[in-house]
Order: sequence, then structure tokens, then C-alpha cells
Amino acid sequence: MRYSTLGKTDIKVSEICLGSMTWGTQNTSSEGHAQIDHALDAGVTFMDTAEMYPVNPVRPETAGGTETIIGEYFARSGKRKDWVLATKIAGPGFFGPEEITPTSLENHLEASLKRLQTDYVDLYQLHWPNRGSYHFRQHWTFDPSQQPSKEQILDNMRAVTEKMAELQAAGKVRAFGASNESAWGMANWLRVAEETGGPRMETIQNEYSLLCRMYDNDLGEMAVHEKFTLLAYSCLGCGLLTGKYNGGTTIAEGTRLAINGNLGGRTSPQTWAATQAYVDVATKHGLDPTAMAIAWTLTRPFKVMPIIGGTSVEQLKKSIDGATLELSGDVLGDITAAYRANALPF
Repeated sequence: MRYSTLGKTDIKVSEICLGSMTWGTQNTSSEGHAQIDHALDAGVTFMDTAEMYPVNPVRPETAGGTETIIGEYFARSGKRKDWVLATKIAGPGFFGPEEITPTSLENHLEASLKRLQTDYVDLYQLHWPNRGSYHFRQHWTFDPSQQPSKEQILDNMRAVTEKMAELQAAGKVRAFGASNESAWGMANWLRVAEETGGPRMETIQNEYSLLCRMYDNDLGEMAVHEKFTLLAYSCLGCGLLTGKYNGGTTIAEGTRLAINGNLGGRTSPQTWAATQAYVDVATKHGLDPTAMAIAWTLTRPFKVMPIIGGTSVEQLKKSIDGATLELSGDVLGDITAAYRANALPF
């Protein structure tokens, strides 16, 4: 396992991050604990969760359940210090209209700390921007003209950044990050941090995979120069890139496709064609498609840490294998050809 740091911080983590969003719906707490133990044994030291988890489906009545499972693990094992722990405040839209403000930031953090049975988190992230987002297929109808004024947005950012500084000084948070953000949003979070002397956004957690490469352009350039880290979610395309769905003809009970129907708008005729193209590349070169997809994220010209997850330890093993898989020039060339033929499938 290779290790790196988050953004400009000295927080050292494994290049692979353990995701947790299925713990509490598709996975029991004991299954979640088994995944934590296996990942740690494999050298993974970075774990991500959120107050809105578990998902599949997201329900207000189950929100916080995954954090509770992780907290129970820490209490039982005593291994809190073995992990760099990230969680998120949800923001507006999921459990009501509550925006991220200085007050809500502190209140939601305190609730997460209680569930996680810890007195600090290493990385606290804003799950969704107050002003809205183009992620999760919202880019097809994204309308920034409906956002609050620039002055209102910046005033909120300044107030939240000042509260972030207080929470950091109190030892409750080591670093902060954004999620489902845009280049404009990240630019202004960084500018406000410089203006106020408050913490900067060291990470951005956005969707990124062979099937979803919107990050490659403006955000990728910005990440190189501003030195923040991409925490890539859905880096297997919600399981599509494993090849397990066989073009939509094999839908096993309990899988995300069986539960969600269209994987949050990811399935389409173009998606199946693109997925098969990448599976064919893996087959041609004798590679596991899961490991190949994870390994590819680690070849990018900007810093990426893929968030892996699954409903079993066996699934995790294939993703963890991607951390040490070196892709040849021929493999990367075939991946590029597949991308040019199948760009933006959803």
C-alpha cells in the first residue's frame, strides 16, 4: 500500500480510502466491522463516512446509522488512532431545508462525534453546497442563475470558514473538505480562506471513474495548482465497471441495481456499451476489471484517492488489489481509445 497526504496538510493516509455507505442497509454492523478489520490488515488507514449514511436507500430514519456502526467499532476495538476518519455534514435537500451555517456546522459535527464515539474527526466535509450542485446527473438541467447572489454566497463562506477555524482550534477537526463542488465553488472557498486566515478546503469528494470524467478539465487543472486532493466516489461506477451486470441482463437480488433501478440515472444504452468497452480492455490484458478501474484512477495527473466500498470482504479485496496494480502503456492506450469512443455515457 502506498501512502500520501491530504492536500497541503501533513495528514498521511493510504492512497485507497475505505467507504462505508452500505453499513446499516445492505450490510449489518458485524459485516461493516469485518470490512474495517480487513482493510486495516491490508494497509488501508483512511475511512470515509457521512451523517446521511447509510444509502440504498437514503432515509431520514436511518441517517447517522453508519456513523453509529463505526463508533461501536472504535469503542470495541480501541483502534480509533489507527484510522484517519472523514465524515460530512449533509447540507440542504436531504433531511430538510437546513443550510450549512456556522451554527449548523457545529451542531451537526457534535452529533457526528457522539455517534462516532470520538472527540475529533480528521477531515470534515460539506456534503452538498448550499447553492446546489450539478452532480448526480443534475448537469443535464443545471441552472446557476437560480442560485443566491454572489455576495450572499461569499458572506456565508466567510462565516462558515470562521467557524471552521474555531472548530480546528478546539481540536475537533484537523482539516476540511468540500464535496460535489464545482471549480467556481472551490476557487472561492480557497479565496475566502486566504482572506480570513481560516482553514482551506484540502480535499474535494466528487464522482470520478472511467465512466464519469467531468473532473478531468477545470477542476483537474485547479487541483494541480492549488494542491487539493480528489477523493473519488463511485470509482467503479456503482459496480458497473466490475462487469457483474453483464450489460443489464444480470441483476442479482440485493445489488444496487436491483435496489435503485437505474443507479441514480447512470444506466442507459450508452452506459452498457461504455462499460463493456472497459471490461473488454481488462479481458484483453488478463486483468480483473475492478482492479483495473481502481488502478487507473491512481495514474491521473492530479492527486486522486479512490474511495472503495462493497457489500463483502471479497469485493473489497479486488478493489484493494488495484492499489498495487501497475497498468502498462498498452493498457492505458486501450483505455484512452475506449474513452474516446464512449465519452460521457451518463
